[in-house]
Amino acid sequence: MRLHVGCAMWTHTPWQGRFLPHPLPPRERLRAYATWCNAVEGNTTFYATPARSAVESWARQTSPDFRFVVKLPRPITHERRLSGADDELRSFLAAMEPLGPRAHTLWIQLPGSFGPADLGSLAAFLRRLPATHLYAVEVRHRAFFEDPRSEGLLERVLDGAGAEWIPFDTTTLFQSPPTSDAERDAWTKKPRVPRRSRALTGRPVVRYLGRDDTGRTVEGWRHWVGTVAGWLREGRSPTVFVHTPDNAEAPALARRFHDEVRARVPELEPLPEPLPAEPPTLF
Repeated sequence: MRLHVGCAMWTHTPWQGRFLPHPLPPRERLRAYATWCNAVEGNTTFYATPARSAVESWARQTSPDFRFVVKLPRPITHERRLSGADDELRSFLAAMEPLGPRAHTLWIQLPGSFGPADLGSLAAFLRRLPATHLYAVEVRHRAFFEDPRSEGLLERVLDGAGAEWIPFDTTTLFQSPPTSDAERDAWTKKPRVPRRSRALTGRPVVRYLGRDDTGRTVEGWRHWVGTVAGWLREGRSPTVFVHTPDNAEAPALARRFHDEVRARVPELEPLPEPLPAEPPTLF
């Protein structure tokens, strides 16, 4: 029984010297991060398909049970809106091949304008995808959260393809006005949709966004601690990504989330001890 937890990236300036050794060559940072967390969001692939050599480096730095949840590139999801992007899709899938089992889920994040009327395009796209991967879809159109008929139609499309629905839970962020520059920036950019916590498959993926205040982040994830513990007891294998607006404490928070779930499910395998950020001293 394993719970995978991670962050939105594997390197971040505030982590250097605290969570990750510093200085550290770029091609070693993922290896160090992987001692803290056993999963990571692949957000950079949204902006450009990486070179195969870069993906080979990611594979070398992680064990086969490490999980990447990699986002399909913007031309496929946002510019072409899932239609007529076969060449881009083939290039992306070829680039991801070196990850092997580490490419746990391919993440199809759709724009807020992609609504119920577009479900035919999503269904057709999912049917064309190779069965060699797991797929998960993140939607942001409010109809999917507020209109039961639209929600049911989307679930039917996903069920037909064995795909998961990724919730991006921003409810904690929007509970009260922002108190930092990072929170104010997040208020202008992050989707404001109701929380959804029903898994469709045996491998649910959750994205949780808290606050820059650790206490408020922890209080806001109580719902997810119980939900994830329940999924584990059901035999599911979840992956949870912990975000905050500044992400300064994200690796430690991800591990804390894992610890809180393990307190409810003692048979859950613990995370390994992380690599020290600084070398040991003699005194």
